[in-house]
Amino acid sequence: MSDGGAASTILARVPDELDSITLTGLAVQANHGVYDHERRDGQPFVVDVTVWLDTRAAAAADDLGQTVNYGVFAHAVHDAVAQNPVDLLETLAERIAVVALAFARVTVTRVTVHKPEAPIGLPFDDVAITITRSRA
Repeated sequence: MSDGGAASTILARVPDELDSITLTGLAVQANHGVYDHERRDGQPFVVDVTVWLDTRAAAAADDLGQTVNYGVFAHAVHDAVAQNPVDLLETLAERIAVVALAFARVTVTRVTVHKPEAPIGLPFDDVAITITRSRA
């Protein structure tokens, strides 16, 4: 799946003064996958995203414009998942990371994409990929 070493390195470089906003369990019905029936019928995907940013100015001024509006953010992530089917969870996670980093105040993001109904053919609870990306 993802390279835990690279993620650890990115997160180790996150300054202590950065804060995080986390969106957990965003459910999106979409048509991603390598099999025809996945593209045709679709299935649920669940997304968790954390973004790191400095929220001190927003807190001091009580100003939404100086942080990430999590409602707008959630809709942007939803739209990124709902549109343009891809084969791989890896590709979808990268797309979401790009969306997260497009928010001007975000410097680092961690994205987990869950595919709880993946066509594995064995009993399982979940399959997911987690990636961590930064602006740098």
